[in-house]
Amino acid sequence: MERLYRRFVNPGDLVFDVGAHVGDRVATFRRLGARVVAIEPQPALRTTLKLLRRWDRELVIEPVALGRAEGTVELKLNRDNPTVSTASPDFIRAAAGAPGWEAQAWTTSIVVPMTTLDALIVRHGTPAFIKIDVEGFEAEVLAGLSRPVAALSFEFTTIQRHVAAAAIDRCVALGYASFNAALGESQTLVHEAWLTAPQIAQWLADLPNAANSGDVYAIIS
Repeated sequence: MERLYRRFVNPGDLVFDVGAHVGDRVATFRRLGARVVAIEPQPALRTTLKLLRRWDRELVIEPVALGRAEGTVELKLNRDNPTVSTASPDFIRAAAGAPGWEAQAWTTSIVVPMTTLDALIVRHGTPAFIKIDVEGFEAEVLAGLSRPVAALSFEFTTIQRHVAAAAIDRCVALGYASFNAALGESQTLVHEAWLTAPQIAQWLADLPNAANSGDVYAIIS
């Protein structure tokens, strides 16, 4: 994991981890010497992040969801698999009956505060890298960013390719020109040479459904 993120993160850099979950990426970013703002709206997952902060007082935790505007949002919780809790009703509908998602159930919900990437930048400074993993809400998160940072990543799923396409379009509007991807939890970039936006969009469209998920990486140059 460190080998991948070292491409984007240098010692002293600021990183936003959007959808920090239990902090696996947080720990990686900290080992790389980055300052980290961990954004996680789920109280149960923040308990683990707070344990990390006991040993790392520089870790900042933001107990909010992110979207295109300030306000509140209903977060649908998956108690058996909290990492796929989501603010996107469309994500839940897409998962219903989809291969590999049959056992997933979103049985309860909470209303959480929502802010934007722009607001977090005002509060904490401009990050060198933003990691976004928010189960179908990625394009909404990017809609709350009005100027680019050096690099970012967002999760995609094959059950919601249109969300990834919208996120790519938003990245292009922000000025991102080069794209790559990693499948699943491989932590390895698929493409030796970085792709244009149309090329990465076509690659995503051509992926077999069995690929399931991964992350798209975007850089300015």
